[in-house]
Amino acid sequence: MKNTVLMMMLTLIAGIACAQQIQRTAPAIRITSIPLAVTAQKTTNLLFPYAIKSVDKGSRDILVQKAKGVDYLLQVKAATTEDFGQTNLTVVTTDGEFYSFLVSYHQNPADLNFRFGAAATAIKETKVLSADNEAVIEQNACLVAESESFLKRPAADRFGIRLALQGIYIQGEHMYYQLRLDNDTYIPYDIAQLRFFIRDQKKVKRMATQETELIPVFTSGNTESLAGQGSQVMVFVFDKHTIPDKKYLAVQLMEHGGGRNLELQTGNKTLVKARPLAPLE
Repeated sequence: MKNTVLMMMLTLIAGIACAQQIQRTAPAIRITSIPLAVTAQKTTNLLFPYAIKSVDKGSRDILVQKAKGVDYLLQVKAATTEDFGQTNLTVVTTDGEFYSFLVSYHQNPADLNFRFGAAATAIKETKVLSADNEAVIEQNACLVAESESFLKRPAADRFGIRLALQGIYIQGEHMYYQLRLDNDTYIPYDIAQLRFFIRDQKKVKRMATQETELIPVFTSGNTESLAGQGSQVMVFVFDKHTIPDKKYLAVQLMEHGGGRNLELQTGNKTLVKARPLAPLE
């Protein structure tokens, strides 16, 4: 009896040792990263079958955010109009799935919308993407760009560079910002970035200022450079929004390799002046 028990124990120990050895020597499973091209002028949409649990971006060269009210839609775009070195993006969804992307810059990506997972999410995809009908938004943006300005403020200027918010229009679930950029100097202005933030009005001592970046769903116009003695109009399209109490909207314009940086600030008093944009026939 003792010999039988001893043999069983030796067999069990040997089995555990063997399993541990196999576990130590088993090769890792390689997960292939998905190539993803992004630009600063358009938003790339990633539609997942389950809600997004966590997101990690490899560098500040890309901007990411979950779509408002849509937990399974991630919006991605480049933070700069310049080509940047390849970076990565990691997404984990609530079903435990892991998604890895290799992100690179492309001035005009061939594809902007991607869906992952079961075909059962096709209905969700149709509803989300039809609301962002790119062709209609592009036509509306052209209409806004050609419209006469009706806002005298806000504006910001420095060293001969002037940025002004000339008009705000609304149609359906989208708001169209009409911005004008003027260069009164003979020195060309190379745009490093033009970004939108909602920030706290006052900074409490020993507390960091809270800010949320607004990422446009579409951009129209030249957002890369402005010639000397030149002027141009740009249109930025956002999901419908207002500004919370004790906060303001900041439009940050940065010059590449230069010091002619501007920040335009405004609040709800300006936003509520938005005019309706007549639907295209």
